[in-house]
Amino acid sequence: MSTHIPESGSVPDGLAAAATASAPATTDGSAAASVTGSISATAPRTGAVPTSPPPNRALLPSLAITSLVLFATYSGLVAMLLPNQVLAIDPDNKVSNLAIVTTTSFIFTLFAQPIVGAFSDRTRSKLGRRAPWMIIGAAVGAIFLVGLGSLTSILWIAVFWVVIQVSLNALQGPMTAIVPDRFPRERRGVASAMVGIGTMVGGTAGVIVAATLASNVGLGYTVFGVAVLVVTLVYVLVNRDYSSKDAVHPPFSWRAFLSGFWIDPRTNPDFAWAFAARFLFILGYFVVFAFQLYILTDYIGLPVGEANGTMVPLSLAGMVTTVVAVVIAGAWSDRIGRRKVFIYAATVFMVIGLLMPLLMPSVTGMLVMAAINGFGFGLYMASDTALMTEVLPGGGVAAGKDLGILNVATNIPQAMSPAIAGLLIGSLGGYPALFIFGMVSVILAAVALIPIKSVR
Repeated sequence: MSTHIPESGSVPDGLAAAATASAPATTDGSAAASVTGSISATAPRTGAVPTSPPPNRALLPSLAITSLVLFATYSGLVAMLLPNQVLAIDPDNKVSNLAIVTTTSFIFTLFAQPIVGAFSDRTRSKLGRRAPWMIIGAAVGAIFLVGLGSLTSILWIAVFWVVIQVSLNALQGPMTAIVPDRFPRERRGVASAMVGIGTMVGGTAGVIVAATLASNVGLGYTVFGVAVLVVTLVYVLVNRDYSSKDAVHPPFSWRAFLSGFWIDPRTNPDFAWAFAARFLFILGYFVVFAFQLYILTDYIGLPVGEANGTMVPLSLAGMVTTVVAVVIAGAWSDRIGRRKVFIYAATVFMVIGLLMPLLMPSVTGMLVMAAINGFGFGLYMASDTALMTEVLPGGGVAAGKDLGILNVATNIPQAMSPAIAGLLIGSLGGYPALFIFGMVSVILAAVALIPIKSVR
């Protein structure tokens, strides 16, 4: 079974039409609305507000491909290479050592995306606001990934892992702001769907590639590092932004800069509820996803080699249903103007999926879980990003920083999940407790969406 990934410059007809429709209808320089400035077919004049070009035909597939490679790197590292490297160093303490490495990186990367996003909002360069940070993040991450595989000390693995995670977050934060930079509100569902397709296909592809390289983690880290750097450079070259060198910005103030990271939930309740919902949903998903290899070895009872091989069909089962869900839900949510209903549906699928290994503690149960959860997570990915762009304070005038803050709701639960999983496995009921915790978490995420008023 295979999944077609659109090549650069080519997207499915429906998505291409949507992308074309999102661009301004005129080419005389009139600007369309963008939450982070304006969208105009002509470059801005000196002293103008930050302006972005309308989406060209390559932008949607470029976002999908860049997201694919970035999240392939995340998933390949987190689900396969890092656990195998930690396992090889100290098999008896693998759970606690993995928790130490990932929790340390969580502390240092907590605010990486909002800080880099805030600086990118104000960046003046010939490459625009986002591209310089994307290139720096990709380059630093690639360098440290090349060096990570040769390490045999948990301490030094933790140090390198911190730098890698901060760097990849410095790439992801500004990239997230490209959707509100370049697409008006009514077309962000399609853009979110393309990012979602890239994210989920990447999550699967990363595990598959990493599984084939699990016996040589150094080569695996190098492959992912080089891929991230190359794809980022190609993205920047193909999707050139307007220069922001002469754009006008308010005078910089450290007090205003630092205070901007506090968004009062009393005056921005929808933003706060969206943050909570994303946090809980991602936590429920990743507390199981990040421990799939150890679930296969310790809960299902497979040998390590067989477990590594089983990760491939698990990932494929999830990828196929995810892509189907993302393609359907992205365009559908734009057409009916609703986001929340798709996340409610995603919750139902996730709960059903997480029940399967409890009812069938076997490889079959894990495969059924992967397929059902894949569909649920696809529904979520297709709608969540669009919803997030619609709850930004002030209409999104500081989208890079604000979306970075929302992405903290992705980073924290991912980083926390190994520590929480270690506690659940060691003290609160073993591996079945992971699945129960995941179900409770995604249900609470759906409940957190209910008070949001500005998005249907």
